[in-house]
Amino acid sequence: MTELNSLEKTLGYKFKDQSLLRQALVHSSCTSDLDKNYERLEFLGDRVLGVAIAYLLYNKFEQDTEGSLSQRHVSLVNKDNVAETARHLGLGKYITIMNEDIRDNDNVLCDVCEAVVGAIYLDGGYEKALKFVSENWDITKDRTPPKDCKTTLQELTHVKSLGSPSYCVVKREGSEHEPIFHVAVSVKSCGETVGVGKNKKMAEQEAASLMIEKINDNE
Repeated sequence: MTELNSLEKTLGYKFKDQSLLRQALVHSSCTSDLDKNYERLEFLGDRVLGVAIAYLLYNKFEQDTEGSLSQRHVSLVNKDNVAETARHLGLGKYITIMNEDIRDNDNVLCDVCEAVVGAIYLDGGYEKALKFVSENWDITKDRTPPKDCKTTLQELTHVKSLGSPSYCVVKREGSEHEPIFHVAVSVKSCGETVGVGKNKKMAEQEAASLMIEKINDNE
């Protein structure tokens, strides 16, 4: 059994075009050829994952408001959670990469996992991708919607009389279809922290999470 056949068994999906799976595992450090590395598949998979998770949540939590569904969604598609799914699937050992030091990096694992979702979508269609997501993301592990970091920070600063947090985009990099946002949040007498994400909402959440840690560490 080849490595890719072994991975297909783990994924629970047999590719008609196995070259898509192979491409989903190639880091851009090995080739800048867009038809051979995972960047474009990761872009697609990120969107497919988002839609799949939204669909699953919509059907599972019929009494949730839009806000609660959004909080669940953010928690399930964030970098840490997707990277953890990649680890559970053992994707790290299959990545073709130049620098071994970043094989277990959360960003790399997240990207590869999303690329695999994109590859399954292209090879088998949305229903196969949805099945893969439903089998590998436990959307019911938190019965109550998680409180997002921005809300938690707002409540924390209110309790401590620190004033309202202020957010601003400090940098945007990357391409038009794959932007990376750097967002800073500042709190009176606590300085600022900067979060990074694929959109402003994700960057704001990371910045808020870092600020919560900073405030708690200073107690």
